[in-house]
Amino acid sequence: MKKHISNKFLIALCLGLLISCNAVKRVEDDEYLLTKTSIKINDKVDKRETIEKLVIQHPNRKIVGIPLRLHIYNSARPNKDSIFDAWLHKNPKRPERLKNAFSQKQVDKLRASSIGFNNWLKKTGEAPIIIDDKKTKKSLKLLEAYHINNGWFDAEASYELQPTKNKRAEIDYSVKTGSAYMLDSITTNIKSPVIKDIYKTIKNESIIKPSQQYRTSNFDAERERISNSLRNNGIYHFNQDYVSFQIDTIGTNKNVNVKLSIQDRAIRTPDSIRREPFEVYNVKNVSIITDYNYENRNKPFQDSISHNGYNLFSYGKMRYTPRTITDAIFITPGDVYRDKDVTRTYRHLKELKTFKYPNIEVTEHLDNTLSDTILLTPLKKFSLGFAADVSQSNIQAIGLGVSPSLQIRNVFRGAETLEIAGKGSIGASKEGNRESDAFFDIIEYGVDLRLSIPRFFSPFYTKHLIPKHMSPTTNISLSTTSQTNIGLDKQTFSGIFNYNWYPNDKVSNRLDLFNIQYVRNLNIDRYFLVYNNSYQTLNNIAKDINYIPSEDDLSIPDGADEFIKFALGPPPSEDLSQEQLLTVNGINERKTRLTENNLILSTSFGITIDERKNLFDEDFSIFRARLEPAGNILRAASNLLNLPKDSSGRYTLFNVAYSQFVKTELDYIKHWDLGKKNVLAMRSFFGIAIPYGNSNSIPFAKSFFAGGPNDNRAWSAYSLGPGSSKSNNEFNEANMKIALSVEQRFNIFDKFYGAVFVDAGNIWNVLDSATDDKAIFNGFSDLKDIAVGSGIGFRYDFRFFVFRLDIGFKTYDPSYGEDNRWFNDYNFRNAVYNIGINYPF
Repeated sequence: MKKHISNKFLIALCLGLLISCNAVKRVEDDEYLLTKTSIKINDKVDKRETIEKLVIQHPNRKIVGIPLRLHIYNSARPNKDSIFDAWLHKNPKRPERLKNAFSQKQVDKLRASSIGFNNWLKKTGEAPIIIDDKKTKKSLKLLEAYHINNGWFDAEASYELQPTKNKRAEIDYSVKTGSAYMLDSITTNIKSPVIKDIYKTIKNESIIKPSQQYRTSNFDAERERISNSLRNNGIYHFNQDYVSFQIDTIGTNKNVNVKLSIQDRAIRTPDSIRREPFEVYNVKNVSIITDYNYENRNKPFQDSISHNGYNLFSYGKMRYTPRTITDAIFITPGDVYRDKDVTRTYRHLKELKTFKYPNIEVTEHLDNTLSDTILLTPLKKFSLGFAADVSQSNIQAIGLGVSPSLQIRNVFRGAETLEIAGKGSIGASKEGNRESDAFFDIIEYGVDLRLSIPRFFSPFYTKHLIPKHMSPTTNISLSTTSQTNIGLDKQTFSGIFNYNWYPNDKVSNRLDLFNIQYVRNLNIDRYFLVYNNSYQTLNNIAKDINYIPSEDDLSIPDGADEFIKFALGPPPSEDLSQEQLLTVNGINERKTRLTENNLILSTSFGITIDERKNLFDEDFSIFRARLEPAGNILRAASNLLNLPKDSSGRYTLFNVAYSQFVKTELDYIKHWDLGKKNVLAMRSFFGIAIPYGNSNSIPFAKSFFAGGPNDNRAWSAYSLGPGSSKSNNEFNEANMKIALSVEQRFNIFDKFYGAVFVDAGNIWNVLDSATDDKAIFNGFSDLKDIAVGSGIGFRYDFRFFVFRLDIGFKTYDPSYGEDNRWFNDYNFRNAVYNIGINYPF
């Protein structure tokens, strides 16, 4: 109790000290500390970020109503002389005594440390915002200019300085806009005939239209639109400077008459400028130097070839098939010049990952034609990579991993890239090792082969379906890994053949034509060591019915397996209650499913629609959808090949029952930019995987789980669900999932951010072999079992990544009775602490 009172007293004391700090400590007598600004537009307070950004000076930022950074700044000395210097020279004999006791070097180090701390206080803190009359008047001009540029030509801004107390003051800005000016007639004055003809075809897409409120930004955008359209229609010499607008508001009753003028081309001579009508330019020829470097620029070419109108040259032997290069070039001989063709050429040549950034030289001819020379400098054919990492998980106390790789470019002379990557890691398990075991008892190793082809690798002609501007690529990968002392120990093999293409800047598609996975469990006798909670439940039941003495335990694996056989029969043991039988049966079903080998052959299609304009955009949406059917090809071949069946009647291939299911996932993310580094983010997810045919359950690798740093953060990964079941399994999973998260992110100061969040969702079994009714989704009434977690988060933006700490509290827990689910474990003792990199969505 005394400790509790002491903590409260300490907190109150700290708050009191902060509040009592003199905020105007660094403010001179003839100055004012800015404490508040307000902006009124036509007598109404306007807090829009766009408007507030026009004001140059704002008060010092506050945290919980306290200008904390201002107080930190004020605690520093105003000059470079540190507190240490003041203390050192306060006693004239002190410098000499310190020098004799230590050394001058040590004294200098102490002084430097003190000065460094003083500078840190200044850098971390925030200097007082002193009202500056020049900045205030500049803010007025910006407020007026903003409204004039948005159609309020009669706008007038003013301000009022209101001193409050002890060298503090507020500034109230006021803007009277008057009525907005509207666009009326729009006429044109275009000199060049060819420009006039092209403009007729693009006129309907104009950004400025009659009856629209005047906005300067619309005229700038229209100028850019016209320039881009003309340059994409062969007008090589055109730029925005040739487009101008004349605005007439005289005697128009606040209407704006607009005249669009496009001048003829200006041609500079040594002593004058003459104007001539614009002409359409065509591409005469395109030459490609495939191995350019500065040292070879004057040497003769040793090899050349023509392909589809393109001329390819090489200083040495030609190392690329012509189609590989020309497929990435959109500048077409004999075609009209287009700016977008040049942009696409740059981008697609870069995407080949075979050349450095290309250079395109243009030569102009007198007959209004252009010759393009594309200079390509190859990257090195071989490159080595190496990565290392240190990790920790619920399985291992510490893990060390290395990943060497070799990248080989232009493997088959088609700009293909082959990457051979190795993987090796060792770790120390969290299980109690025997003295004879090595400390690093976890071993994992494997190899990946990945081949990337910059086109669709197919026996069929696909250009009319997926044109080359969609950047079609083919990826083929093979990988195998082996794990020892990780779970049940596994050997895995996977192979993927997929296509990727991008219809536009916002949409990306992926088609996995074949995706095969084979997982072999090597040490299923360790099942009850890995899934210890299942073993403890089984062991307790065995003791409850006196199957074993209370002081003994079931041996692993024989004792546990024998007890399961005893309990389930046939016939089922009468020593167990119905509930105990259901529990043992559930443990046995899960053990059978998780210890069996898996063979999955699937096809999938995924689409992503990403509305982000750039990495810093905070007002966007992302939609992802994926459909994955598996096992259908093998099922069709089963009867034809007369494949054998196992004891459960399932077809097998290489003594493994292949999986058959259909899985779909829908994921939607939306961000709203609320201004002032304040973002509201939302994510919704739905996934379901339905087994059928040769399967009655979903493989563990394809199932869903809930909880963790990127899901419902009030539960640790794999600990939530299924449904309202009180599962103690180490890894809870199911074949249907619903998730919804809402998070508000805000800036605290500088690069430090905070967040409040609410996560909801759960997993269920549906249309599979599960028997626990609490874990099964039977209808919409089971939505009452959606778990709700809420919490707070802290983030630090390192620019290249964001370090994240989230604290989640169980708000609504479906594992409790229906009348007692709210706020049972809503405390720090039962909170879940999640550490992550970057934002969860």
